[in-house]
Amino acid sequence: RRARAGVASMSGGRAAPLSSSSDNGSSVVESWIEWFCKQEGNEFFCEVDRRYIEDNFNLYGLREIIGSNFKQCLDIILDRADTPSNEVIIRQVQDLYGLIHARFIITKRGQDKMRRKMKENDFGICPRLTCEQQPVLPVGLKDDIEVSGVMVYCPRCNEVYFPASRCGYNGADVDLDGAYFGTTFPHLFMMQFPDLWPSPPVKVEPYVPRVFGFKVRLPPRPSLMDDDTVMSDKAVVDSAAVHK
Repeated sequence: RRARAGVASMSGGRAAPLSSSSDNGSSVVESWIEWFCKQEGNEFFCEVDRRYIEDNFNLYGLREIIGSNFKQCLDIILDRADTPSNEVIIRQVQDLYGLIHARFIITKRGQDKMRRKMKENDFGICPRLTCEQQPVLPVGLKDDIEVSGVMVYCPRCNEVYFPASRCGYNGADVDLDGAYFGTTFPHLFMMQFPDLWPSPPVKVEPYVPRVFGFKVRLPPRPSLMDDDTVMSDKAVVDSAAVHK
């Protein structure tokens, strides 16, 4: 199972709610959801509508995943309780919000919010030069928590990569769980918005190794089908995970 590196953005509990003044002079208290999505490292999250979370139908099956602290975690998300300093509950709160988030972003409302984030390159861009800075989308390799970290999917080259460091991520140090976004989201998203389908990657001439201007014949590489080089599905997942 994926190792837990801790929740830096929430450790020690949530700070006092922030207030801002509206046009009519009244103060508006920042909700937990607003606060959480603004934390460094949480740029991939969108704000799940409170009404969506309050609908018990949308929470079906999550109580069994979170455990006995489910109600307390839900109350924290809905601003009915304060965030404690207990690291276990803090992690469970993030897990609960993340799993709700994975369901929300496959709804029309959630996809509209994620579209705006994609347009602003909040998820980063494809690292391949031939994709010409194609915006990417977050994706999980598995739908279960604690299996693998979040990856990003490029609809242009149809490949997945580690999130860009510019979004606060650093390769294997990714702490966001892939289950917070799920395996379905980016593909359903592209089906929902066909106008966002990019053209195929730019074709480039294959690179030819040369020494002093002469072509070089490189030694043969191991076959991809060799037993020592084939990666199983589990190995692919493990390579994207954070290990102890």
